[in-house]
Amino acid sequence: MQESGSGGPRRVVVCNPVSGSEDHADRVRELADDHGFQFREIAEAGDAPQMAAEAAAGGAEFVAAAGGDGTLNEVVNGLHGAEALGEVTVGVVPAGTGNNFASKLGVEGIDHAFEVFENGERRDIDLGVAAGRAFVNSCVGGITAEASAETTPESKRNLGVMAYVLNTVKQAVAYEGIALSVETHGADSRTWSGEAAFVLVANGRRFPVEGDAQADMEDGLLEVTIIEDAPAVDVVGEAARERLFGDSGDSGDSGDHIHRLVTPELTVRSADDDPVSFSLDGEMITSHEAVIEALPGRLRMPVGSGYDPDPDAGA
Repeated sequence: MQESGSGGPRRVVVCNPVSGSEDHADRVRELADDHGFQFREIAEAGDAPQMAAEAAAGGAEFVAAAGGDGTLNEVVNGLHGAEALGEVTVGVVPAGTGNNFASKLGVEGIDHAFEVFENGERRDIDLGVAAGRAFVNSCVGGITAEASAETTPESKRNLGVMAYVLNTVKQAVAYEGIALSVETHGADSRTWSGEAAFVLVANGRRFPVEGDAQADMEDGLLEVTIIEDAPAVDVVGEAARERLFGDSGDSGDSGDHIHRLVTPELTVRSADDDPVSFSLDGEMITSHEAVIEALPGRLRMPVGSGYDPDPDAGA
C-alpha cells in the first residue's frame, strides 16, 4: 500500500457494510487491496465523516465511499468539514439501495468503480451546500416523516431521493403544505412565497422523476423546482405533461402548480413557527431558514464513459 507524505495511506475506501443487500463488503475489501486502497469499514453511525476527515488529515489523496447515496453524502461532508475537498479526489463505489449519483457519473457497479478509479477521466463536479451541510445530488425541503417511512427499498433503488418526493406528492391530499418563501440570489433575483408541498433543489438530478432527469453538474447552478400545495393528481399531471411534451411554458413553470428557478444561491425560509425538514441526499435535517448554494467544481471525481457533462446539449 502506498503511503502519503504524512505517513498515512494515499488511498482509502470507506465502506458501509449494511448498505443495499449487505453482501458487498468482502468484494470491496478484495478490490481495495488489489488497487492499493486501505479498507475502512463503518461500524456505527457517524463513522463515515470521521473516517474521511481522518484520511485527509493523514495525507490521503483519494477517498472513496462504498455504499449508497447516503454513504457518499457522509464521506463528502467529512471532507467538506475538514476543508480537504480541494486536495482530495472523491470516488464512489455503488453498493447501496440508492445509487443514483453513481449512475449519473457513469459508474455501473462495484468492479467497474475500481476500473474508473484507475482509468476514468477526472471531472470537477459542483457541490451543493444547505445550512452548512453538503449534498451531491439534491436537497428537498418538505419531505414528510410519513413519506420517508413508506418509501420502499425498491423505490429508493430505482429513484433515489425522488422516491421520497413521490410519496410526498401521493400524500398531498391529506398533507398540509408548508408556508415558506424562496428567494434566489444572483443576477436574476426572484422571490416566491406561498404554501408548498415541497421544494426540490437539484445539483445532480431534476424533477420530473422519470426519463433522463440528470441536471448539469458542472455549470455552477442549482435547479429549483417548487411544487405548490395542490391535489396530487394536478401535480403529477403537470409533471407528466412536461415529460411527455416538453411543455414548461415561457417562464420555466409547468402549469399552475410547478415553478422552476435556476440560481447559484437561494434562501428557503419558513413563514410560520414550524421548521422545514430537508432531505440532503436522503439525510434529514430541519431548519427555519436555509441558505443553499452551489460551490462550482468543488468535487474532483473520476467518471465513467457514460457520464454526460452536458445533458442539455441538443435539447
